[in-house]
Amino acid sequence: MADFKEIDEARKILGLEETATLKEIRDAYRKLALKYHPDKCQGNRKESEEMFKKITAAYDIIMAYCAGYRYSFKKRDIEDTVKEMDEEIFRNFFDDWFGNPDL
Repeated sequence: MADFKEIDEARKILGLEETATLKEIRDAYRKLALKYHPDKCQGNRKESEEMFKKITAAYDIIMAYCAGYRYSFKKRDIEDTVKEMDEEIFRNFFDDWFGNPDL
């Protein structure tokens, strides 16, 4: 298992914030993989190959960390998680409607 330093570096390579969903991790990887894939690169092929290897290694480190995460199915933990998700949805909704003067 990778340590914090390796996982944090992998997170930065993928351009992830300090918290991310699995979907955000996958989307970040796919976006970068398409951009730097050696068969699709517009610039220096050698640089693209190296970056593609870094991106793939970073994704593997992050996914190994996520695969080892222990999820809690205790009632209290589920309630806390659902509450946190509901608050985030409400906050995003509120910010979009009332926090953005362009709307």
